Amino acid sequence: MATVMKGRGEIARLDREVAEGFLRTMMLIRHFEERSLELFTKGELIGMCHVSVGQEAVAVGVCSELRGDDYVASTHRGHGHSIAKGADIGKMFAELLGREAGYCKGRGGSMHMADVGAGFLGCNGIVGAGIPIAVGAGLSIKLRKTDQISVVFFGDGATNIGAFHEALNMASAFNLPVLFVCEDNMYALSTKTGDMSGAKCNADKGTAYCMRSRVIDGMDVYAVRDATRELISAIRAGEGPAFLDCKTYRYYGHSKSDTRPYRTKEEEAEWRSRDCITTLADKLTAAKLATAEEIEAVEADAARQIEESIEWARQSPFTNPEEVSKYVFAE
Repeated sequence: MATVMKGRGEIARLDREVAEGFLRTMMLIRHFEERSLELFTKGELIGMCHVSVGQEAVAVGVCSELRGDDYVASTHRGHGHSIAKGADIGKMFAELLGREAGYCKGRGGSMHMADVGAGFLGCNGIVGAGIPIAVGAGLSIKLRKTDQISVVFFGDGATNIGAFHEALNMASAFNLPVLFVCEDNMYALSTKTGDMSGAKCNADKGTAYCMRSRVIDGMDVYAVRDATRELISAIRAGEGPAFLDCKTYRYYGHSKSDTRPYRTKEEEAEWRSRDCITTLADKLTAAKLATAEEIEAVEADAARQIEESIEWARQSPFTNPEEVSKYVFAE
Protein backbone atom coordinates (compact mmCIF):
# COMPACT_ATOMS: atom_id res chain seq x y z
CA MET A 1 0.00 0.00 0.00
CA ALA A 2 1.10 3.56 -0.64
CA THR A 3 2.11 5.67 2.32
CA VAL A 4 -0.39 8.40 3.25
CA MET A 5 1.24 11.66 4.30
CA LYS A 6 -0.85 14.34 5.99
CA GLY A 7 -0.06 18.03 5.69
CA ARG A 8 1.82 19.12 8.78
CA GLY A 9 1.69 22.84 8.09
CA GLU A 10 5.29 23.30 9.25
CA ILE A 11 5.42 26.93 8.23
CA ALA A 12 7.66 27.77 11.17
CA ARG A 13 10.48 25.96 9.37
CA LEU A 14 10.28 28.36 6.45
CA ASP A 15 11.65 31.84 6.41
CA ARG A 16 9.51 34.71 5.22
CA GLU A 17 11.16 34.89 1.79
CA VAL A 18 10.44 31.24 0.95
CA ALA A 19 6.89 31.40 2.29
CA GLU A 20 6.11 34.54 0.32
CA GLY A 21 7.62 32.94 -2.76
CA PHE A 22 5.14 30.07 -2.51
CA LEU A 23 2.27 32.51 -2.05
CA ARG A 24 3.36 34.78 -4.88
CA THR A 25 3.71 31.95 -7.40
CA MET A 26 0.34 30.45 -6.51
CA MET A 27 -1.26 33.88 -6.83
CA LEU A 28 0.41 34.38 -10.22
CA ILE A 29 -1.02 31.07 -11.41
CA ARG A 30 -4.48 31.89 -10.02
CA HIS A 31 -4.59 35.30 -11.71
CA PHE A 32 -3.17 33.89 -14.95
CA GLU A 33 -5.91 31.28 -15.08
CA GLU A 34 -8.74 33.65 -14.15
CA ARG A 35 -7.67 36.16 -16.80
CA SER A 36 -7.24 33.39 -19.37
CA LEU A 37 -10.87 32.42 -18.84
CA GLU A 38 -11.93 36.03 -19.29
CA LEU A 39 -9.95 36.34 -22.51
CA PHE A 40 -11.45 33.09 -23.77
CA THR A 41 -14.98 34.30 -22.99
CA LYS A 42 -14.32 37.51 -24.92
CA GLY A 43 -13.06 35.54 -27.91
CA GLU A 44 -9.56 36.96 -27.64
CA LEU A 45 -7.89 33.70 -26.63
CA ILE A 46 -7.25 31.33 -29.52
CA GLY A 47 -8.28 27.68 -29.14
CA MET A 48 -9.35 25.78 -26.02
CA CYS A 49 -8.62 26.71 -22.41
CA HIS A 50 -8.42 24.31 -19.45
CA VAL A 51 -7.55 26.05 -16.18
CA SER A 52 -6.13 24.67 -12.93
CA VAL A 53 -7.74 27.08 -10.45
CA GLY A 54 -7.69 25.28 -7.09
CA GLN A 55 -4.74 23.03 -7.93
CA GLU A 56 -1.95 25.60 -7.62
CA ALA A 57 -0.30 24.00 -4.57
CA VAL A 58 0.61 20.87 -6.52
CA ALA A 59 2.48 22.70 -9.27
CA VAL A 60 4.25 25.05 -6.86
CA GLY A 61 5.09 22.43 -4.24
CA VAL A 62 6.59 20.02 -6.77
CA CYS A 63 8.45 22.55 -8.90
CA SER A 64 9.92 24.31 -5.86
CA GLU A 65 12.13 21.25 -5.40
CA LEU A 66 13.33 21.04 -9.01
CA ARG A 67 16.54 22.33 -10.51
CA GLY A 68 16.68 24.37 -13.67
CA ASP A 69 18.02 21.41 -15.66
CA ASP A 70 15.30 18.99 -14.53
CA TYR A 71 12.53 18.10 -16.99
CA VAL A 72 8.78 18.59 -16.66
CA ALA A 73 6.09 17.13 -18.92
CA SER A 74 2.58 18.45 -18.53
CA THR A 75 -1.08 18.02 -19.45
CA HIS A 76 -3.88 19.84 -21.26
CA ARG A 77 -4.25 21.76 -17.96
CA GLY A 78 -0.64 22.88 -17.80
CA HIS A 79 -0.40 26.65 -17.36
CA GLY A 80 0.37 26.30 -13.66
CA HIS A 81 3.15 23.77 -14.24
CA SER A 82 4.72 26.07 -16.81
CA ILE A 83 4.64 29.10 -14.50
CA ALA A 84 5.92 27.11 -11.52
CA LYS A 85 8.83 25.87 -13.67
CA GLY A 86 9.75 29.50 -14.38
CA ALA A 87 8.18 30.27 -17.75
CA ASP A 88 7.91 33.82 -19.07
CA ILE A 89 4.28 34.83 -18.51
CA GLY A 90 4.35 37.34 -21.34
CA LYS A 91 5.37 34.65 -23.84
CA MET A 92 2.67 32.38 -22.43
CA PHE A 93 -0.05 34.97 -23.03
CA ALA A 94 1.39 35.68 -26.47
CA GLU A 95 0.99 32.00 -27.28
CA LEU A 96 -2.59 31.96 -26.01
CA LEU A 97 -3.40 35.04 -28.07
CA GLY A 98 -1.93 33.58 -31.27
CA ARG A 99 1.01 35.99 -31.43
CA GLU A 100 4.41 35.47 -32.99
CA ALA A 101 6.13 36.23 -29.65
CA GLY A 102 4.57 33.14 -28.07
CA TYR A 103 6.58 30.13 -26.99
CA CYS A 104 5.46 28.22 -30.08
CA LYS A 105 5.15 31.30 -32.30
CA GLY A 106 1.41 31.41 -31.66
CA ARG A 107 0.90 28.07 -33.41
CA GLY A 108 0.38 25.79 -30.43
CA GLY A 109 -1.96 27.58 -28.08
CA SER A 110 -2.84 26.54 -24.54
CA MET A 111 -2.47 22.78 -24.91
CA HIS A 112 0.88 22.82 -26.73
CA MET A 113 2.92 25.31 -24.72
CA ALA A 114 6.56 24.26 -24.50
CA ASP A 115 9.99 25.62 -23.57
CA VAL A 116 12.36 22.73 -24.14
CA GLY A 117 15.43 24.86 -23.43
CA ALA A 118 14.14 25.45 -19.90
CA GLY A 119 13.32 21.78 -19.42
CA PHE A 120 9.57 22.24 -19.90
CA LEU A 121 8.72 19.50 -22.37
CA GLY A 122 5.30 20.91 -23.04
CA CYS A 123 1.61 20.73 -22.35
CA ASN A 124 -0.25 18.04 -24.26
CA GLY A 125 -3.80 17.84 -25.60
CA ILE A 126 -3.84 14.05 -25.44
CA VAL A 127 -4.73 12.61 -22.03
CA GLY A 128 -1.66 10.99 -20.47
CA ALA A 129 0.59 11.63 -23.46
CA GLY A 130 3.16 13.41 -21.33
CA ILE A 131 3.79 10.25 -19.30
CA PRO A 132 5.80 8.28 -21.91
CA ILE A 133 7.52 11.53 -22.94
CA ALA A 134 8.77 11.98 -19.38
CA VAL A 135 9.94 8.36 -19.27
CA GLY A 136 11.85 8.95 -22.51
CA ALA A 137 13.53 11.96 -20.88
CA GLY A 138 14.33 9.75 -17.90
CA LEU A 139 15.98 7.20 -20.18
CA SER A 140 18.02 10.01 -21.74
CA ILE A 141 19.17 11.08 -18.29
CA LYS A 142 20.26 7.55 -17.45
CA LEU A 143 22.13 7.09 -20.71
CA ARG A 144 23.89 10.44 -20.27
CA LYS A 145 24.65 9.56 -16.62
CA THR A 146 23.58 12.91 -15.15
CA ASP A 147 21.74 13.43 -11.87
CA GLN A 148 18.76 15.21 -13.40
CA ILE A 149 15.22 13.96 -12.91
CA SER A 150 12.14 13.94 -15.10
CA VAL A 151 8.75 14.88 -13.65
CA VAL A 152 5.37 14.33 -15.25
CA PHE A 153 2.02 15.70 -14.13
CA PHE A 154 -1.21 13.94 -15.09
CA GLY A 155 -4.79 13.59 -13.89
CA ASP A 156 -6.51 10.63 -12.30
CA GLY A 157 -8.20 9.76 -15.59
CA ALA A 158 -4.81 9.24 -17.24
CA THR A 159 -4.01 6.37 -14.87
CA ASN A 160 -6.37 4.17 -16.86
CA ILE A 161 -4.78 4.47 -20.29
CA GLY A 162 -2.43 1.85 -21.63
CA ALA A 163 0.52 4.21 -22.07
CA PHE A 164 0.43 4.97 -18.34
CA HIS A 165 1.00 1.34 -17.40
CA GLU A 166 3.56 0.77 -20.12
CA ALA A 167 5.49 3.85 -19.02
CA LEU A 168 5.44 2.95 -15.33
CA ASN A 169 6.56 -0.57 -16.13
CA MET A 170 9.45 0.66 -18.26
CA ALA A 171 10.50 3.25 -15.68
CA SER A 172 10.56 0.61 -12.96
CA ALA A 173 12.23 -2.09 -15.05
CA PHE A 174 15.00 0.28 -16.21
CA ASN A 175 15.26 2.09 -12.84
CA LEU A 176 14.71 5.50 -14.45
CA PRO A 177 14.84 8.84 -12.57
CA VAL A 178 11.17 9.77 -13.04
CA LEU A 179 8.69 11.27 -10.59
CA PHE A 180 5.08 10.56 -11.53
CA VAL A 181 2.72 13.20 -10.09
CA CYS A 182 -0.99 12.43 -10.19
CA GLU A 183 -3.22 15.47 -9.71
CA ASP A 184 -6.27 13.62 -8.46
CA ASN A 185 -9.07 16.18 -8.69
CA MET A 186 -11.67 13.42 -8.34
CA TYR A 187 -13.03 13.64 -11.89
CA ALA A 188 -11.90 12.60 -15.35
CA LEU A 189 -13.94 15.28 -17.10
CA SER A 190 -17.28 14.28 -15.48
CA THR A 191 -16.59 10.72 -14.35
CA LYS A 192 -15.67 10.06 -10.73
CA THR A 193 -12.32 8.40 -10.18
CA GLY A 194 -13.84 5.55 -8.18
CA ASP A 195 -16.28 4.69 -10.96
CA MET A 196 -13.61 3.90 -13.54
CA SER A 197 -10.83 2.16 -11.63
CA GLY A 198 -10.64 -1.01 -9.60
CA ALA A 199 -7.82 0.47 -7.52
CA LYS A 200 -8.93 2.25 -4.37
CA CYS A 201 -6.01 4.66 -4.56
CA ASN A 202 -4.07 5.91 -7.57
CA ALA A 203 -0.78 5.60 -5.72
CA ASP A 204 -1.36 1.86 -5.42
CA LYS A 205 -0.76 1.71 -9.16
CA GLY A 206 2.72 3.06 -8.53
CA THR A 207 3.22 0.54 -5.74
CA ALA A 208 2.20 -2.22 -8.14
CA TYR A 209 5.25 -1.33 -10.23
CA CYS A 210 7.49 -1.44 -7.15
CA MET A 211 7.79 2.34 -6.80
CA ARG A 212 8.05 4.36 -3.63
CA SER A 213 4.55 5.90 -3.52
CA ARG A 214 2.98 8.63 -1.39
CA VAL A 215 -0.55 10.01 -0.97
CA ILE A 216 -0.75 13.63 0.16
CA ASP A 217 -3.07 16.58 0.64
CA GLY A 218 -2.64 18.44 -2.64
CA MET A 219 -4.23 21.56 -1.17
CA ASP A 220 -1.28 22.00 1.22
CA VAL A 221 1.81 23.35 -0.55
CA TYR A 222 4.02 22.27 2.35
CA ALA A 223 2.76 18.69 2.26
CA VAL A 224 3.46 18.64 -1.49
CA ARG A 225 6.89 20.21 -1.03
CA ASP A 226 7.92 17.84 1.76
CA ALA A 227 6.81 14.70 -0.06
CA THR A 228 8.46 15.86 -3.27
CA ARG A 229 11.71 16.56 -1.46
CA GLU A 230 11.76 13.06 0.02
CA LEU A 231 11.00 11.33 -3.27
CA ILE A 232 13.37 13.43 -5.35
CA SER A 233 16.18 12.78 -2.92
CA ALA A 234 15.68 9.04 -3.35
CA ILE A 235 15.41 9.33 -7.14
CA ARG A 236 18.65 11.32 -7.43
CA ALA A 237 20.33 8.72 -5.22
CA GLY A 238 19.57 6.10 -7.86
CA GLU A 239 16.68 4.42 -6.04
CA GLY A 240 14.40 4.41 -9.05
CA PRO A 241 11.14 6.14 -9.99
CA ALA A 242 8.51 7.31 -7.51
CA PHE A 243 4.80 8.11 -7.49
CA LEU A 244 3.11 11.09 -5.81
CA ASP A 245 -0.69 11.07 -5.51
CA CYS A 246 -1.96 14.58 -4.75
CA LYS A 247 -5.58 14.93 -3.64
CA THR A 248 -6.75 18.23 -5.06
CA TYR A 249 -9.74 19.90 -6.75
CA ARG A 250 -10.38 22.04 -9.82
CA TYR A 251 -12.88 24.77 -9.01
CA TYR A 252 -14.13 25.19 -12.56
CA GLY A 253 -15.33 22.65 -15.06
CA HIS A 254 -13.17 20.52 -17.30
CA SER A 255 -13.33 23.37 -19.81
CA LYS A 256 -15.40 26.52 -20.27
CA SER A 257 -18.40 24.62 -21.65
CA ASP A 258 -18.56 22.29 -18.63
CA THR A 259 -21.18 23.59 -16.14
CA ARG A 260 -20.38 20.83 -13.63
CA PRO A 261 -23.86 19.20 -13.27
CA TYR A 262 -22.12 16.10 -11.88
CA ARG A 263 -20.93 17.94 -8.73
CA THR A 264 -22.89 19.28 -5.79
CA LYS A 265 -22.62 22.83 -4.48
CA GLU A 266 -21.86 21.38 -1.06
CA GLU A 267 -18.87 19.45 -2.40
CA GLU A 268 -17.52 22.50 -4.19
CA ALA A 269 -17.97 24.69 -1.11
CA GLU A 270 -16.15 22.16 1.07
CA TRP A 271 -13.10 22.11 -1.21
CA ARG A 272 -13.09 25.88 -1.61
CA SER A 273 -12.98 26.19 2.18
CA ARG A 274 -9.57 24.46 1.96
CA ASP A 275 -8.26 26.81 -0.71
CA CYS A 276 -4.47 26.50 -0.93
CA ILE A 277 -3.87 30.25 -1.25
CA THR A 278 -6.20 31.32 1.54
CA THR A 279 -4.86 28.60 3.83
CA LEU A 280 -1.27 29.65 3.21
CA ALA A 281 -2.10 33.33 3.76
CA ASP A 282 -3.79 32.46 7.06
CA LYS A 283 -0.75 30.46 8.17
CA LEU A 284 1.54 33.34 7.31
CA THR A 285 -0.42 35.82 9.39
CA ALA A 286 -0.85 33.36 12.26
CA ALA A 287 2.92 32.78 12.34
CA LYS A 288 3.44 36.57 12.16
CA LEU A 289 5.53 36.17 9.04
CA ALA A 290 3.34 38.68 7.20
CA THR A 291 0.48 41.08 7.85
CA ALA A 292 -2.81 41.08 5.98
CA GLU A 293 -1.74 44.28 4.25
CA GLU A 294 1.51 42.72 3.08
CA ILE A 295 -0.34 39.73 1.69
CA GLU A 296 -2.72 42.05 -0.16
CA ALA A 297 0.32 43.81 -1.61
CA VAL A 298 1.72 40.48 -2.85
CA GLU A 299 -1.55 39.72 -4.62
CA ALA A 300 -1.77 43.20 -6.08
CA ASP A 301 1.74 42.80 -7.47
CA ALA A 302 0.83 39.42 -8.97
CA ALA A 303 -2.24 40.94 -10.62
CA ARG A 304 -0.11 43.80 -11.96
CA GLN A 305 2.40 41.37 -13.49
CA ILE A 306 -0.42 39.51 -15.22
CA GLU A 307 -1.92 42.67 -16.70
CA GLU A 308 1.46 43.93 -17.90
CA SER A 309 2.15 40.55 -19.50
CA ILE A 310 -1.17 40.60 -21.33
CA GLU A 311 -0.50 44.07 -22.67
CA TRP A 312 3.00 43.05 -23.74
CA ALA A 313 1.57 40.05 -25.57
CA ARG A 314 -1.00 42.21 -27.33
CA GLN A 315 1.79 44.34 -28.77
CA SER A 316 3.24 41.37 -30.61
CA PRO A 317 2.01 40.79 -34.18
CA PHE A 318 -0.34 37.92 -34.93
CA THR A 319 1.12 34.81 -36.50
CA ASN A 320 1.08 35.19 -40.28
CA PRO A 321 -1.53 32.78 -41.74
CA GLU A 322 0.60 32.42 -44.86
CA GLU A 323 3.32 30.83 -42.72
CA VAL A 324 1.05 28.29 -41.10
CA SER A 325 3.28 25.37 -42.16
CA LYS A 326 6.47 26.99 -40.88
CA TYR A 327 8.08 25.03 -38.02
CA VAL A 328 5.91 22.01 -38.88
CA PHE A 329 8.14 18.93 -39.09
CA ALA A 330 5.61 16.55 -40.68
CA GLU A 331 2.44 16.91 -42.71
